[in-house]
Amino acid sequence: MKSTTPAEETKPVPANPDHRMVQLPWQSVKPNEDDPRAELLVRALTESPEYRQADEDIAFLNRDDTRPIRLQLDYFKAERLLVERGITDTIVVFGGTRLREPAAANRQVRELEALLRRAPDDADLLRQLRIAISIREKSKYYEIARSFGRLVGKAGSTAGKRLALMTGGGPGIMEAANRGAHEAGAPTIGLNILLPHEQYPNPYVTPGLCFRFHYFAIRKLHFLLRARALVVFPGGFGTLDELFETLTLIQTRKVTPIPVILVGQEFWAGIFNPELLADEGMIDAEDLNLFWYAETAEEIWQDIIRWYSQAGKPLCV
Repeated sequence: MKSTTPAEETKPVPANPDHRMVQLPWQSVKPNEDDPRAELLVRALTESPEYRQADEDIAFLNRDDTRPIRLQLDYFKAERLLVERGITDTIVVFGGTRLREPAAANRQVRELEALLRRAPDDADLLRQLRIAISIREKSKYYEIARSFGRLVGKAGSTAGKRLALMTGGGPGIMEAANRGAHEAGAPTIGLNILLPHEQYPNPYVTPGLCFRFHYFAIRKLHFLLRARALVVFPGGFGTLDELFETLTLIQTRKVTPIPVILVGQEFWAGIFNPELLADEGMIDAEDLNLFWYAETAEEIWQDIIRWYSQAGKPLCV
């Protein structure tokens, strides 16, 4: 053991990194015997919202003039976590929240039929039944999305889990696609959005990969940042919004072209008439090649593989 010299013995040892032997003056409130009001006055200061640390002050962060900070945080949290999980590529699936799995769709029809037997002239029930029957007919798309999710999940596992299926994290088609990838044992992503009414993510999104955004714009950005293909099932306003925005971005080359596949040509023919747009001069004929139709999970997947082969690019970067 090394001995110390008298000079060394007089030199201080390293200070404790956490504790002091004697408190500093500001570590205690001014004594009440000096001013009986001191404790109450200090408490009023420390409990005021202005005293809160900025990153813990929710009211401050929600002000109009702190929106740039919120936008940055909305983007950065998901980005950082996706990078940490090593996810570099996504297959994005959009589709209607109202499309249920076949068993649930059948159950809804039976329940409405039972109600109508007791009130056969109820116009509202008749309308609900017509819609429920329509949803039941489209429940096949739930199973197609689920099967497609399995294909993406298996491919992602082969690619070292760098490729993952991404949806909006909600019910319907999004649930089905996430469910298929979940059943394949693969990571699967859900991008929820904060809405005025309560909502829940579907149960098949991978824990740690379910994000909730405040801004639609930032959520849309994340949908496309890593997208290697966009697969669009029948849906409503939200589905159409994402589809047309993506087509516009590809048309204008604001993003590099990717496969855009519309599932269910019969449905889309009644919703979207791109040939008319071209005939009317609203888009160019070449824009009709920015997307195409498919009917089965296997067809969708093979179309994506074929597109990348023809483009001379790998599916995973």
